[in-house]
Amino acid sequence: MNNIIDDQIADIKRTTNGKRILFACVPADGHFNPLTAIAVHLKSIGYDVRWYTSREYAGKLKKLDIQHYPLVKALEVTAENVNELFPGRMKAKSMVAKLNFDLAHFFIERAPEYFEDIQAIHRVFPFDLMIADCAFTAIAFVEQKMKIPTIAVGIVPLMGTSRDLPPYGLGMVPSYTALGKLKQAALRWVAANILFKPSNKVLEKLCSTYGLSYEGQNVFDYNLDKTSLLLQSATPGFDYQRSDMDPKVHFAGPLLPYSAPATSKPWFDERLNKYQRVILVTQGTAEKDVSKLIKPTLEAFKYTDALVIVATGGSCTTELRAQYAKENVIIEDFIPFSEVMPYVDVYITNGGYGGTLLGIENELPMVVAGVHEGKSEICARVGYFKLGINLKTERPIPLQLRKAVDEIFRNPEYKNNVSRLAEEFRRYNANELAATKVKELIAASKPHLQQKSTQSVY
Repeated sequence: MNNIIDDQIADIKRTTNGKRILFACVPADGHFNPLTAIAVHLKSIGYDVRWYTSREYAGKLKKLDIQHYPLVKALEVTAENVNELFPGRMKAKSMVAKLNFDLAHFFIERAPEYFEDIQAIHRVFPFDLMIADCAFTAIAFVEQKMKIPTIAVGIVPLMGTSRDLPPYGLGMVPSYTALGKLKQAALRWVAANILFKPSNKVLEKLCSTYGLSYEGQNVFDYNLDKTSLLLQSATPGFDYQRSDMDPKVHFAGPLLPYSAPATSKPWFDERLNKYQRVILVTQGTAEKDVSKLIKPTLEAFKYTDALVIVATGGSCTTELRAQYAKENVIIEDFIPFSEVMPYVDVYITNGGYGGTLLGIENELPMVVAGVHEGKSEICARVGYFKLGINLKTERPIPLQLRKAVDEIFRNPEYKNNVSRLAEEFRRYNANELAATKVKELIAASKPHLQQKSTQSVY
């Protein structure tokens, strides 16, 4: 049996030398989905692409025709079971306390388990490069222990600390005045040494235990420092100005989920053409509490002349339909946003990164209401760049939502700003950039491949 396996591995090395890529991600939709289009593209141009993640994504990977390696040693922690596995999370009430808890238990402590699985994968699939979401904490292990280059994919707003910006993770917007910069420097010290000290200590202990280099980085900087390159979803126009941009960072445009060619009739409802104002609201799939955003939106607009389209993500759809059975309300589990957004005037969201970027791509001004799971940083940017209105809460009341939507319709600045950023988005081609960087990194790590052939793989 061992001889057979050895022969298979030798065949893999011989036939796909320099073209073997392992994708890896934290088991959550916001970490998995943004990587799918790049994975499919690289596979289409000749790379042997495989993926390490939770069994939860086995079906999706099968549809993409990508071989799946499930978590074995790593704990199956997902957005759905994290509170069950870690009851202490429910005791963390503040944004900072909850973020510290997630950074430690959901991310940092999983790194050695991920690495053990990845080592086992490498024995049967000797990959040349790993592509992982920027929060995948085994990146440093692969770079330092296995000497294999990695590409981190920025699936949240750019996390790197800057001397020009407030600390990351608090949803603060920058000030570029001398006094503002002085205040921000003090806040960065407070964040590193007080607010995020618990998770920074967990990271420091991990590095010490496993012999990883550590130079005092905070949890938001470590993966960027240790990866070979960062492909950042979005464009410079959706990031704050910084004079000390890390050269590893390459903006790629919006990294949106792979979408297969349509094989069925597009989603449509006749009411889309009957209303002057169309509002789309969603909380994504991870947030199950519809009282946070969906219900307040329905309460705000149920007696108005606006069409309200609700994508529940599968949460309480039947109950909501019964409670809000009105002509101007459409409630569905899932709606293809690419098919409905061209009809929409305002997008109400809790600030998931993928949905926000898709809204920008479709030139939709937004009302955003999100705090936890990093959403405060996303919502802060929407407000700062006047792409919409940031309500700075997870539980807006109907009156807040009505006023925000009315302001967006009253003031064309929001629509104009989001349209300009959408045009910037269209100037980027994430797949081509990813293919170029993959080829360069593999060639740099395996210079002998350059001598064999100058023919491009794409």
